[in-house]
Parts: sequence; structure tokens; C-alpha cells
Amino acid sequence: MIVISGGTDGMGRALARTCLERGDTVAVVGRDAAKVPPGAVFIQADLSLIGENRRVVEEINARFPVVDALVLCARFFRTHRFVTEEGIEGTFALDYLSRFLLSHGLTAPKTIVNVSGPGQPDGRIHWDDLMLERRYDGMTAQFQAGKANDLLGVAFAARHADRTRYVLMHPGGVSTSVAGEYDAATLAHVEALKRYGMPVEEGIKPIVARIDDPPAEPLSAFMRDRRIGLDLPSFDGRAAERLHERTLELIGPK
Repeated sequence: MIVISGGTDGMGRALARTCLERGDTVAVVGRDAAKVPPGAVFIQADLSLIGENRRVVEEINARFPVVDALVLCARFFRTHRFVTEEGIEGTFALDYLSRFLLSHGLTAPKTIVNVSGPGQPDGRIHWDDLMLERRYDGMTAQFQAGKANDLLGVAFAARHADRTRYVLMHPGGVSTSVAGEYDAATLAHVEALKRYGMPVEEGIKPIVARIDDPPAEPLSAFMRDRRIGLDLPSFDGRAAERLHERTLELIGPK
């Protein structure tokens, strides 16, 4: 049984279709019921909200006590800063907090594939300004979320090495919808990616491979099929623990 967040658009939707076609049971989490692949179980949710993620976790745990793979694909680019009704900067909320809540909330998924672009050298955590109130731009928000997901993988693996394989995945340049709101310059870059990126059916192949054959280690990172070394600064254990504790403060008690 496979759960896909962001499974109603882009790579998530293509992955859901592929898994369904080969006979897997698939639950997709997203906002648009009209885009649900035929045959998938649909869980409608706004994953930028902490409360919605917790509701999704409760529903999945109740309906599917065994989850073979959780694939985290949901993301949305914003040129302009957006704050959710819970007071969280939107990119941080959707691209990181949702992945944190689903990763830690589901009952013992065997494999988690976090499609997040691991190992980016220019990604960093703005510890003094996590919500980017003073220095927001869309790329800064995306890079911070990417770095946060690297650290999520490190902290998760330190806690659950006995039960779950956590895989951080960079799928490469893929011609997909790249959902978001863009200024003119960023939109031009996105349109170029759509023109010259690999087809989405090709882009999901390394994700399918990791679902079917996860590495033995508690944590691994890939640029498509190529391993990324975990000795990079992106995977610093002390920073991972710092972010884990800060995240618990942000999301508050259940």
C-alpha cells in the first residue's frame, strides 16, 4: 500500500498512475478531486495546515494499518510571501512541516521517499528568521525547505532506524507542472524546465526503484540513481536535532 502526498498533480500524480497500473493500492493526498487518478483512494486536504496533516495521519492510520511506502511530493512555489491561517510561512509549512508531520505521524511505514532535492550546497536554515519575515524571496524559501528536509531525514533515521528506510530523492530536471505563483523571471525559468526537462514518466523511475528496492541503510540520498554522500554539511546531525526540537515547538501539542 502506497501513500503519495501531492498525488493529484505533477510527479505525484504520474507516480500514482504508474503504481495503480501495476496493481498497487494507492492513497493520494491533495486538494483537487478532479485530478485524482482513477482507482486511487483520495484524501482531500490542505497540507500547508498543521491541523489538516494531523487529520490525514489519523485517517490513514485508521484505514491502512500497513503502509509499504510514503512518498512526499507536495510543494508549491511562491514568489510573494504567504502566511497560513496558523501563522506559518507557506513554503516552510507545505514543503517541510507537512513532510515532518506525515513522516513521524504514520504508523511505521516501511519506506519513506522524500522528493526534496537533497544536498544543495546553497541551502541553509535561517535560524533567526525561520518564517523569512525579513528576507523572503521564493528561491530562499525553497532552498531553506530543501535543507530542512535533509535534516528531517537525518533526525528521523536517528529515531527509527529499526523500522523505516528514509530516502531523500532529487529526481533531476523534470518537465512537470511545477505548481506555484511566479514573477516573470522565475516563470521563464519554469517554462524552460518544462520545455527541456525529461518527461515525467522518466522522472519518476528512480522513485519507483527506491519504493521497490529501498537501500538497507536507515538514511540514503540520491540524485536520481546516483548516491549522494551523507558526509556533506547538509546532513549535520547537530543541526538536525536542533531543527527537530524547533519544529516540535512550532507545531505544538496534538
